[in-house]
Amino acid sequence: MIRAQDIVTQLTSHQLTPNKSEGTAYAPVNIALIKYWGKRNSELNLPITDSLSVGLRTLGTQTRISICAGQDQITLNGLLLATDHPFSQRTSRYLDLFRSSPAMRFVIDTKNDVPTGAGLASSASGYAALVLALNDLFGWQLDKSQLSVLARIGSGSASRSLWDGLVHWQAGTQSDGMDSYAVPLNQTLPDLRIGLLTLSAKAKPISSRAGMKQTVEGLSLYPAWKPMVDAHLAQIIPAIEQGNIQEIGQIAEHNALAMHATMMSAFPALCYWLPETLATLHTIWAAREQGLPCWATLDAGPNVKLIFDQAAQADVERLFPDVQIVRPFGINLP
Repeated sequence: MIRAQDIVTQLTSHQLTPNKSEGTAYAPVNIALIKYWGKRNSELNLPITDSLSVGLRTLGTQTRISICAGQDQITLNGLLLATDHPFSQRTSRYLDLFRSSPAMRFVIDTKNDVPTGAGLASSASGYAALVLALNDLFGWQLDKSQLSVLARIGSGSASRSLWDGLVHWQAGTQSDGMDSYAVPLNQTLPDLRIGLLTLSAKAKPISSRAGMKQTVEGLSLYPAWKPMVDAHLAQIIPAIEQGNIQEIGQIAEHNALAMHATMMSAFPALCYWLPETLATLHTIWAAREQGLPCWATLDAGPNVKLIFDQAAQADVERLFPDVQIVRPFGINLP
């Protein structure tokens, strides 16, 4: 069986001696329009289906890493974490793959622009930034597809956070996962807007990793998931090529709701939603009945993301005064 350590060794050629004092990197949050849910290999985070996302560019993770002695020192958003903190433990386990000896320890200073572990894709940008910083520290000079493989081992959706814009993560078929990496799409959508509605900044009680396992292994509607994803991908790629934001929004909302319905169908049921989540969806649907072209997508958490055209921005802001709007393409919003 191929292990994660085998992949790291193959890609880094045992080059685990820093060539500079510290490595730094930034990676954007990505919002999946076609979701990743379910793995064919848990250790390598190999997905059962392809997925497709849009990077948020101005929101993400900034990471700085260097070498130290003693124990790993991990700072998240300015707070030095205890070694038994779940974030520290998961990060250290991943860094075990990159130590030249058991004595090698890392200092990591990482800052997220979105709440950590709340279903706003902080793990995607976090592991992508960490891999980019490691590449900088050790001087591997790996290409983006190779770095996408390394990021995927940390967090599946991190494979997509090495690029801005639209990104397609190919599930691949090889047992070693070397053909499972993300590729950027050439298309841009200058009028696309993404709105973030943070209904809860608390870490979700069940991680995406555990949630996927529960859904796939439970008695659920999961067998229908892959055919649906295949159909949604076949529909959304032409819509992207045509710049049809309405169709993109419709497909993305259907895909997200289908993912959550699949989770809820497991036994025991898995539901990440809060009452505010459902209330927000009803508000969106009622507004759409009145002519507002706005659609919702949700990852594994209670928070809602909005998909809409720039022409609808003023109406969206009136409906949701607390919305944080991101322009994925073109110049930054003021």
